[in-house]
This record gives sequence, structure tokens and C-alpha cells, in this order.
Amino acid sequence: MTTYRFFRTLSVCLFIFSLAGCGGDAGNVAADPKGEDQIYTPDHESLVKHEAAPEWFQDAKLGIYFHWGVYTVPAFDSEWYPYWMHQKGSPVHKHHLEKYGDITEFGYHDFVPMFTAEKFDAEKWADMFAYAGAKFSGPVAQHHDGFAMWDSEVNPWNSMDKGPKRDITGEMATALRKRDIKLITTFHHARNLQRNQDDKDNYDTFDSHFAWDENWPTATEDPELRKLYGNIPADEFHEYWLAQLEEVIEKYNPDIVWFDSWLNVIPWEYRNKFMAYYLNHARERDQEVVMVYKQSDLPRDAAVQDIEQGGREDVTDRPWMTDVTLSNQSWCYVEGQTYKTADLVVRNMIDVVSKNGVVLLNVSPRADGSIPEAQQEVLRDIGDWMKDHGEAFFGTRPWDLYGFGTATAEAGHFGGQSATVAYTADDVRFTQSKDHKTLYLHFLGKPEAGRKSLALMSAHRYTPHTPIKKITVLGSGENVPFEMLDHDFFVDIPAKGLNEIATVLKFELE
Repeated sequence: MTTYRFFRTLSVCLFIFSLAGCGGDAGNVAADPKGEDQIYTPDHESLVKHEAAPEWFQDAKLGIYFHWGVYTVPAFDSEWYPYWMHQKGSPVHKHHLEKYGDITEFGYHDFVPMFTAEKFDAEKWADMFAYAGAKFSGPVAQHHDGFAMWDSEVNPWNSMDKGPKRDITGEMATALRKRDIKLITTFHHARNLQRNQDDKDNYDTFDSHFAWDENWPTATEDPELRKLYGNIPADEFHEYWLAQLEEVIEKYNPDIVWFDSWLNVIPWEYRNKFMAYYLNHARERDQEVVMVYKQSDLPRDAAVQDIEQGGREDVTDRPWMTDVTLSNQSWCYVEGQTYKTADLVVRNMIDVVSKNGVVLLNVSPRADGSIPEAQQEVLRDIGDWMKDHGEAFFGTRPWDLYGFGTATAEAGHFGGQSATVAYTADDVRFTQSKDHKTLYLHFLGKPEAGRKSLALMSAHRYTPHTPIKKITVLGSGENVPFEMLDHDFFVDIPAKGLNEIATVLKFELE
């Protein structure tokens, strides 16, 4: 039993004892105003009682997180550097040999003191994310590499004790909550366990981030170093995996806990224990929380599914999420990195929201804690658009159909469609206010001025549910004359007040 679970059990026991001591019935948990039936137990029947996507999450629409850790020190190839450096013959392995020497002399742990974060400024980052419109934000709390980005007593390889010597998660949580931004912590550490030890010649064991080799630090007997490299027995690792989650929950009270792929390699017993622990902790705080998963790694009735770098092809009843990155080459900062433009990002985000999705946008800081100016510029451009058009984005809900247009969406690598569709003003998306009194029509670009047919919205097709009182250009307030016919619908686009990224028409309804 972990320390946190021990004290949680102890506190419950003391609570029941106190009821009995005060003349109450120790078995009468009805004294709990929230009701016994709301205490979560680690089984499917209990966990699915949790509301997977509370209203605040459906309203949020946009979160920003960051891939930042020891892997940004080499700044080469991707955040998967620690995996590929141990794959003999790979470009990363060759690069490591040439620049840092043999792994026997310079292992991944030798990068840790070089991860300094001297330019990290949580207040500045929080301001940047807030301006872009983020309603939740936070760190990749631990990637596959086993390094914890919080002040940990469970994991000796953490940002407070080593490397930056700072509580990255704690500093960000404080700065974000000052700005009413909720906290997300993401976890990728399920694949940290070494799983090739029964087949030690097979380095390419994809479910393990570090390959065992008797000559490498990955085979160390040092008890501390073994934790970084996941060189511990599976049953011990599963407890270690869970204890780190419990620690972050207790210390920082995250509003969202998000998991990358490979959660399927963690036994259901431990996944269920995590969910029950998190939900009970949140319940004690009257906190509405969200759990996010990929593929089928958590129960769909209790958590929100994420599609990496992708999106749905149509409107869904269940809210969902996509995680996308500003960068074109990798999720973390690497030398020579290039970035998506704000128009591409915003248009794809509108498509996501029109289909009942939420966007988790990734930025890529350098090892020293600075965020490249090119990324900051894109975030500012996103924020500028949100400043004038946010009401058509945040707090909205899908309409009867997501939209129409001419853009072709390629299949995403992880399901659904690609997150980088090249939309134009010929593509239209819809959102609506929660009270259904306002409909928003998004042109994914700047439409040409003049009379435009929107035949799909004619009286016999997808017309608004109540009569239209007025149409204006959101942001500029320019009036938009319109004509509703049985088989066509016309709007007269004004010559001014339009937006290059996405122009939004606001339909005020009776």
C-alpha cells in the first residue's frame, strides 16, 4: 500500500470511528451528505457513474500543454530520443555515439544535469497561454523517459531534486489558477517499464522505452537509477506507476488527468485503482474532474477519448478531444523545428469544435525554459482571433450538422481524419450557443464580398429552428442582409469587417 493510500484508508477509518464515538451508527454512512452510493470503488459498475465530460470541460474547448523535459537537451529527432538512442543502427543511436560517445560512457541520465530551465517563467507562460484562449493548461508531467516534472518523494528523478531544481508542475499550477485556468497533467509513463528482459537481444520492444543491455546503464543495479530506466519487476513497477499518479493528485489537484497510449499495458486492476482514487479525491473537494484516454484504454462512459493529431469526421453525441502540436517535426523542441501557421491551426480547431470536440494544443519549449518566438507568434495570432470571435468558439455546442465545403480530409494516423486539413473560405462550419438563441456560421477563411448562396440552409433543408432576427459579422458588427427561400438561402457578404483566418457570421434568432 502506498503512503497516500495508507493515510486515505486511515482517515476513513477515523471518520467512521468518530461517528460511533458521538453516538452515531458506525455503519450509517448516510451521515455523509453526499451519500454512500457516490463513493467510487475500483470496479467498472462504480466508475461509470462518473460524468465523463462535465459542463466546464465542454465549454472550455481549448487547452495548452507542453512537451518539455530531459529529452529537450539533445534537441535532436524527437521526444523519443531516449528510445531511439538505445536502438542500435538508428539515426539517433549514431548521432549519440558521434556527439556524446558510447552509451556505456554517456547514458540518458547524464543529460539530466544539463536540463537547467534557467529561463523558465511560469507567470510569463501562463500569460501567454491565457492570451491564446486556453481554459486549461499544464505540463507533460512525465513522458516515457521516467523523469517527473514535479516535486516528488516517490520518483527520485524529478525536477525539484535534479536538473532544474524547481517544482515545474507546482509553479505552473499556481500561475495558471491565478488566471482561472484549470490544470491538466499528462502521463506517458506506462511504457517506461523495461519489457525486453526476457528477450534481451530484441532491442526493438516497442512497449518499453529503454532497452536492456548488460553493458548499458539500462541494466544498472543501482536502486535509484533503475527507477529512471524502468529496470524493476513488473509488479513493483505497477505500484510505482500508480503511486506517482496519486502523488500528483494529492499535491496539485489536477482538473484533468490525461494518458497517452500504452495505458493498455497497465493491468486493469491498477487502472481501476487510479480512477477510483482520483474520483474520490475530487469528490472530497467538490471538484469536477476529467480523465482522458486513447484507443480503448479507459471506460468510455467514465472518461473522454482522445484522437492524436486527428479529429472526428462528423458530429458526435459524446464530447471528445484531440491533441495536436504547433510543430511540424516532433512534439518537443528540436533544432531546425518548423511550425504550423495560425490560420491552419485555428481553422482545424473550429472543425473540431463543430463536431463536439475539445483541442489540446502542444507547445515545445527549449531545455533552458524559453519558448521560441515563432511559437509565441502563433499563440498571439490565435489569441487575436479569439479576442474578436471567442463567443463563437468557447462555451458553444454543435449544431444539427457540422458544416459543408470542398476541402478533402486525409485519414489521421490514429483514427478519424488528419488534424492538418487545408481549409479555405469555401468551407463552412457551425456552432451554436447553449441556449440555441444564437447560431454561428464560420467561413474557414475570408469569403468574397457579395451575394452568396448557402442552399443547404434553405427553408426545406437545415434552416435555423427559429426565425432569424439579424445576421452580423462577428467582431466588426457589419450588417449582413439575407433572403430565405424554399430551396435557397442568400447572404450579402459586406466588403469590410471580414477576417483572413476565419470570418464568422452571427445569426441572432427569435
